[in-house]
Amino acid sequence: MTALPSPALSSSDTPDPPPAEASPKPGPTPGDTYVQSFARGLAVIRSFSAEAPSQTLSEVAGRTGLTRAGARRILLTLEGLGYVEAQGRQFRLTPKILDLGFAYLSSLPLWNLAEPVMETLVAEVKESCSAAVLDGAELVYVLRVPTHKIMRIHLGIGSRLPAYCTSMGRVLLAGLPADEVRARLSLRERTAFTSRTVTDLPTLLGLVEETRRQGWCLVNQELEEGLVSLAAPIVDRTGRTIAALNISGQANRTPPEAMIEQFLPRLLQAARDIARLLQIKT
Repeated sequence: MTALPSPALSSSDTPDPPPAEASPKPGPTPGDTYVQSFARGLAVIRSFSAEAPSQTLSEVAGRTGLTRAGARRILLTLEGLGYVEAQGRQFRLTPKILDLGFAYLSSLPLWNLAEPVMETLVAEVKESCSAAVLDGAELVYVLRVPTHKIMRIHLGIGSRLPAYCTSMGRVLLAGLPADEVRARLSLRERTAFTSRTVTDLPTLLGLVEETRRQGWCLVNQELEEGLVSLAAPIVDRTGRTIAALNISGQANRTPPEAMIEQFLPRLLQAARDIARLLQIKT
């Protein structure tokens, strides 16, 4: 598999916001290649989340580290552009903000090509299927075809999950050079979500290398008790991994051994079909 609804971004993991009048957080030095005001505007947009869908001016300033005056100018600009609306003292994002994410999805032919293949796969295996890409140390869902709810957390397009304890995450990491894998796994704290979660860095590096060798990955109840996930890479014409495709199921209904035997061939074929369609399209 924001703040979006993922266990990696729960409210308990979010640090307390700094005082409302705190100075902006340290970042790149403004210059010809860095527009500070634009970066601050993005920080204001990202301050809205499932935990904070509606905020006052002071709350936005506190979450971003901006002054109230700075946060106010940005909020009013976003309001003027239609990306934010005000209701009394409360500000919230508008549906227009989805245009920014849709621009990414619509710019790549992969997603339109992948969806019919994923729907066919779901009809065959009767389990949910998802596609994701890597962003730092997290995977981001870009497509999902569910059958029925199998997880306590809600997953949709844009949802994020940690890469280290997910099958798609390890597949995506396996497409990177070893030194970059280590760097990305070191970007964030590795929390044990269940008693099976692997958090030890050397062990994780070994699991990513195993994924690289075999060309697929199965994760058994590391993200959530009872959840088993099987993933394969989607590659471009050069063999570079550009996304991951997975099937998720319940361990008590489809244990890991059965998932590998029954679903892996179909999953690998679906990933190859998507890659082939992408090569034809591009």
